[in-house]
Amino acid sequence: MEKFLLLVREDINMLRQIGSKGRYENMREMMNWVESLAESANYLGGEPLELSGKYVNHDDVLSDGPFIETKEGISGYLFLQAENIEQAAAIAQSCPLVMQNRMILEVRPVMIVDKTLLDL
Repeated sequence: MEKFLLLVREDINMLRQIGSKGRYENMREMMNWVESLAESANYLGGEPLELSGKYVNHDDVLSDGPFIETKEGISGYLFLQAENIEQAAAIAQSCPLVMQNRMILEVRPVMIVDKTLLDL
């Protein structure tokens, strides 16, 4: 089994408009889906993220929000395991909020680091 990170991408302005109550309603739908992933042993962990944050570079804080001039932002993450990226993508597509076109899940394989190449 391989590890994958699913980045939850949503319309940040829409999340602000629906407020905490609406966001918790979305989270309930996600939790039902996540529970089914846990039962199938694919779910490894994850959390929603606050809508605020900082966007920085080496010189400055570029923005007091986590996103610069973008509608879509990362609102959470999930770790899961799957046989390959195709299975991980199929799992991501089964998310009810993805099926309702209310969020996008970016599926990224977690890199296996060969520590012998790091000269530690």
